[in-house]
Amino acid sequence: MSDSADKSFCGFATIIGAPNAGKSTLINTMVGEKVSIVSSKVQTTRTRVLGIVVEGTSQIIFVDTPGLFKPGNDRMEKAIVASAWEGLSDADLVLFVVDATKGMSRPVRTIMDRLKNVTGKKYILVLNKVDETAKTKLLEIATMMNAAMDFEATFMVSARDNDGVKDLVKYVAGLMPQGPFHYPEDQMTDMPMRLLAAEITREKLFRAVHEEIPYDITVETESWEEFEDGSIKIDQVVFVARDGQKKIILGRGGEMIGKIGTQARTELEEIMGCRVHLKLFVKVRENWSEDSDHYKLWGLSHSSSDTDGF
Repeated sequence: MSDSADKSFCGFATIIGAPNAGKSTLINTMVGEKVSIVSSKVQTTRTRVLGIVVEGTSQIIFVDTPGLFKPGNDRMEKAIVASAWEGLSDADLVLFVVDATKGMSRPVRTIMDRLKNVTGKKYILVLNKVDETAKTKLLEIATMMNAAMDFEATFMVSARDNDGVKDLVKYVAGLMPQGPFHYPEDQMTDMPMRLLAAEITREKLFRAVHEEIPYDITVETESWEEFEDGSIKIDQVVFVARDGQKKIILGRGGEMIGKIGTQARTELEEIMGCRVHLKLFVKVRENWSEDSDHYKLWGLSHSSSDTDGF
């Protein structure tokens, strides 16, 4: 066997973009499993998520980052945006995902201006949601963005429909540096199951009460017990900031929280391949986002909350 056949390649490809560009849907499609939660609510992703893909002799470690936005005075918002920018530091390659239906929006232009100051990185432009965009508009956006910034390549994909995604993965694999795999070949994420389980419940919450509940809501896995028959008992706490939010999530006679729990349990059983007993509790904790313990759970730096993101 030749030396070239023995070579392996491994590297980090960071995914960045404005909120709701489809980054989490893209990483889930590339990995082939749910590793990052998805909803139409801005800033659903709060921390970096690794999705691991083996393509040929390459292992690609995709890093899904929170959507880049201009944070307000909220400490957690600042930490989230700082975390997204920190994801660039170790990247061998950066995938800039743009919602093609919105084109070169103000957030996209702002991100591009910031990226121009980050030297030594290779960038790929990924125009997402091509299934919802006219071809003439796609070509116009691609031309404008490539004129404004130096991209290695441009891909037009539909992450939701898995259109063009395989070609993107193959191209990224070809740009990974030589080196040993960082993770076992069958591992798809580094996220602990306790945290992933909480994130899945948070996704169901956002989808169920999207209009009524604002951004300040979180879910924590309080206990995790595995039984001899292979089933798992999970207790989770939904933290909200006000009593009114608690009433909405509980619903009349506990109907809403029951629906959310069923949806989360069903998906967890599919992911883990076993019976799951899920119990949800709702508690009011004012100003929970100022609690440094939450930053540790998500892998965020509390000190980075002092930055302004953009």
